Amino acid sequence: MNHLFLQAQSEGGMSFFILIGGMFLIMYFFMIRPQVKKQKEAKAFRQELKKGDKVVTIGGIHGKVVDMNERTVLIQVDGAKIRIEKSALNASGEASEEDIKANS
Repeated sequence: MNHLFLQAQSEGGMSFFILIGGMFLIMYFFMIRPQVKKQKEAKAFRQELKKGDKVVTIGGIHGKVVDMNERTVLIQVDGAKIRIEKSALNASGEASEEDIKANS
């Protein structure tokens, strides 16, 4: 009886590890890798930011960069100025001139 139990364990063990390894690879290529790529793009966007750039916040506010430091950005919106965190800028979208003028 013990012989059958040990034989079943050894045969199923290898296929179990192959299955777990395959699931990890699928998870890596469909979930982890795209997220890391998106984070790198967002970081590059925030580092390359300069005065005069048109930006959109994650809250949907369109404005133009007036001043900035390491952590924050001062944007001009309809004649008012708002200081926000760099992490609150939407890295995937850039405001167009029409978007900024339409709100003025």
